[in-house]
Amino acid sequence: MKLKKQMEIILEKRKSLNINDDFGIEKCWNEMTELLSQNEMETINYLEESTEKDLYYISEIFEDVSERFQSEQFINCLRKLDKKFPELDMTQDIDIAQSYIGN
Repeated sequence: MKLKKQMEIILEKRKSLNINDDFGIEKCWNEMTELLSQNEMETINYLEESTEKDLYYISEIFEDVSERFQSEQFINCLRKLDKKFPELDMTQDIDIAQSYIGN
């Protein structure tokens, strides 16, 4: 899966960044948003197979992807992941992502 390989590269870069590297973090966010916004079904499939650690970082851009998709199906996928990994505490991120639908 091409998306998975590309995301692995970006996520490894993101995980290695210093928490104060605003420029580097934003660059990773932009790259992830571009990739994940290309095909909704491919993104949903990718997210459903993602690890908890990867989802922790991907959740930083849920609202950006949601704004592009404007899709309840995407939000439903995120809600399922929130139930699967409750310790990630993604509910607030998902609520914000849902608020971007229709805006």
